[in-house]
Parts: sequence; C-alpha cells; structure tokens
Amino acid sequence: MSDDGGAAAPALGPGPAVLAVDVGGTDTKSALVDADGVVRAVVRRPTPRDGDRTGQRVVEEAAAVAAELAERHPDVAPAALGLVVPGVVDDAAGVGVWSENLGWRDMPFAAAATARLGLPVAVGHDVAAAGWAELRCGAAAGFRDALVVTLGTGIAAAVLLDGRPYRGGGMAGEIGHARVADGPGCVCGGRGCLEAVASAAAIARRYTARTGTHVPGAREVLAAVEAGDAPAAAVWDEALDGLALGLSHAVALVAPQVIVLGGGLSHAGDALLVPLGERLDALLTYHRRPLLAPAQLGGDAGVLGAALRARELLTEDHG
Repeated sequence: MSDDGGAAAPALGPGPAVLAVDVGGTDTKSALVDADGVVRAVVRRPTPRDGDRTGQRVVEEAAAVAAELAERHPDVAPAALGLVVPGVVDDAAGVGVWSENLGWRDMPFAAAATARLGLPVAVGHDVAAAGWAELRCGAAAGFRDALVVTLGTGIAAAVLLDGRPYRGGGMAGEIGHARVADGPGCVCGGRGCLEAVASAAAIARRYTARTGTHVPGAREVLAAVEAGDAPAAAVWDEALDGLALGLSHAVALVAPQVIVLGGGLSHAGDALLVPLGERLDALLTYHRRPLLAPAQLGGDAGVLGAALRARELLTEDHG
C-alpha cells in the first residue's frame, strides 16, 4: 500500500532500486521502487510554483522527498532518479525545453538534480513516460505499435512504434495542437485545436460559455448529457467529433494496433469509448482499425514510467 493511501501499484520486477518523480500541473507524485520492483512508498505534494524559479523548486522538492524516503526506508538505496515533466522535453540532454503551464524554459533538470542528489538522472516527458508504462505493464502490453493518449486539462499522446517510444526530438505526440475544427482559439495561438475542443477543461469551458452555467469539469457536462440537456449534448458531440478526427489522422500516419485512452476524460468509460469507436469507424476506410482501450495504470502511469526510465538509464550506462 502506498504512503498516500492509494492502491498498490503493480510491481516492475527485479532491477536496481530507483526514485521516480512525476511532475504534474497541480501535483507531483514521487515513488520509491526497491530492487524487487515493488513500489515501497508514494508521496504526493502540490507542484511548487515560483515563476521562473519553478524548475529549480521542482528539483529542490525532489531532493526533499528523496531525503524523507531515505529516512523512512533506510534499507532501500536508489541508484538513479527518473524525473518526468510536462511540456517540450529534450530527453537526451535532460532539459525541460518549455512548459507553458509551469513557466520554465531550457531548465537543465538532469544536471540540477544530479548536483542536488548525487544520482544519475533520466529526464523525460510525462505523457511519454505514462505511455511507456502502459506498454510495459498496462493496457498496451503485448502490442508493438500503440498510441497512449491522455485526455485531461490538455491532450497529448505517447507514440510507441515497434515496441519503443518515438519522441521526435521531444515534439512527437502533440496531437492536442492539431487543427480539427474552425474554432475556438487555443492557448498555443492556433484555432480549432483538438485540445481546445475535446479536452476535459475545454468541454467544461465551452458548456459554460454556451449556457452561462458554470460547471467545474467535463464530468458535470456528461451528467447533463445523460439527463437530456441539449447544449451539453452538442458540446459532447463536438468533442467526440474532434477527437475522432484527430485520432483518424494519427491512425493514417502510424497505424497503431491499439489506442489507449487515459486521463480524467477516460473515466467516462463506454460513454466515451462506444461513440468514439463508431465515429472512428465512419472515418476510416482501408486503414488498420485500432483497438480502443481504457488505460489500466491510472494516476500511477507517469511515476511508473519514470521508474522504468531510471532503470534503463542504468542499463545504458553500464551496458
């Protein structure tokens, strides 16, 4: 059982003990994984925000959590840190190139974290890490070509080809900023981006704009759909149309065997999967029709992916 009271995460199998940190827009989740691959502890804290020092504050918080976990579990000595962050990430250089939501540019996470913790550090993208975990031990296990799409405040995809992540220099998978409609405007400066139409935040925002009734999230819009609310149904249908169109383009480009849907919006279950599948069928012709599957690892996916990346860094370093 994890220290934060959540359900136990799946074991990753034998390997080096590692520390894993998954930085989110609201919370940061850290985990200590022992040499048997068992998640011994999980700590969830608010992600620090401090203007242009946010990146450095993230590193400081990771060091503080590492010290706390070392005191709680003196028998587990992590050999590396896996740190995954949102935005554009240069995995090879260990740099957070840009995060619109958290405000850093060219933050040298690997160098800064190594200096603070004295450990080798693997830096990666949060969605890519979650996708890698779903491929290794979640809903995409057994497939070689997959997309793992997070539908939350934003929309992004992990692209997994021939059993390996494809990062495209840190720019692959940004399907949330592909154009699927004429509007509305998007925070990236574009119009009609998938994220502006079909993310959980956009669904709530568009329903509020259409009706004048504030709702906190997409869950309330879906409840209104089920209650027969016509404006809610229109917003939901437009989101499904946009999502199906965006996914159809991805299917035509990389022919995934499976598309795994995660993030808050995926909790809609069949209310999302069934009509989305029908729309995708209508758009595809000779293309390989992917299986649509809900994510299995939930909120643990990112931190498990960070742990896997830390272990792989040690393998790369030591052959």
